[in-house]
Amino acid sequence: MDSALLEIPFEPAVVAKADTSSLKSSLLKQVEAKDTEPMGKKVRFANETLMPLFDELEKRNPTPELEQQISLLKGVWFPVWSTNPFQDILPGRVHHESYQIFDDNGYYANLARYKPGQKSPILSWFSRWLLSYDLMIMQSYSVQTQAAKESDGESAGEAADLLEPNQTNQDYWNIQNVSIQQALRFGSVSFSAETAQAWFNKAVAKQKSPQLRSPAAPPTQQNRIAAKQYQQISKARPRLDNLYIDQEFRLVKTQREKSQRPSYTVAVRLG
Repeated sequence: MDSALLEIPFEPAVVAKADTSSLKSSLLKQVEAKDTEPMGKKVRFANETLMPLFDELEKRNPTPELEQQISLLKGVWFPVWSTNPFQDILPGRVHHESYQIFDDNGYYANLARYKPGQKSPILSWFSRWLLSYDLMIMQSYSVQTQAAKESDGESAGEAADLLEPNQTNQDYWNIQNVSIQQALRFGSVSFSAETAQAWFNKAVAKQKSPQLRSPAAPPTQQNRIAAKQYQQISKARPRLDNLYIDQEFRLVKTQREKSQRPSYTVAVRLG
């Protein structure tokens, strides 16, 4: 299969003629090593340069049915590049130690390691060897329709707020916030995909056990997440759409609130 890289600017006519492999390769090449750029610059890059690739990949999504996406989601994904502001809710995120993990029983989480002083040579040495802060924001997901939401006691208007104007009565991801896990780590052990998966598995097991399950507690003085940030996470009704998904690659559109700008994430499967 021809997977020649496309050149900027991405003219719609040229993009439409390219094979899907070329579109994915071109997008990955464009965002390579750019996830640490300022958020404003990344948003402009998405809107002014990458949108033709986003639009064409959405048209070619090989798995548009949400129920069929569940088996593809399971596993560990690495966010190569993202305009989601919640990726950097705290300063000092270690980009190569950030993950999104799904199981096939209705739970997923965003996990990342943070080292707030990593940009300072002295603090970077200190934090690298002595202290790290790991964060997991865990959520549940399920496929629902407007009618299903109405049967849960919500009005048609509230259910429709989660849908695009042309998606009324269609399936959509129902995302609920479950818990926030935080941990201080001492030493130089890396936050690998395996470490993240093990932490996630323990959190899922706790949620599935009625004896162990407990609601997410508000932050204490020792927590790194401020009370305002905690409230933002807890009350959000996030929206998630896999514009394109296959076994190895995802282009994801997210929106934490209806009034918030859409965010885009390019992710690849690990392992």
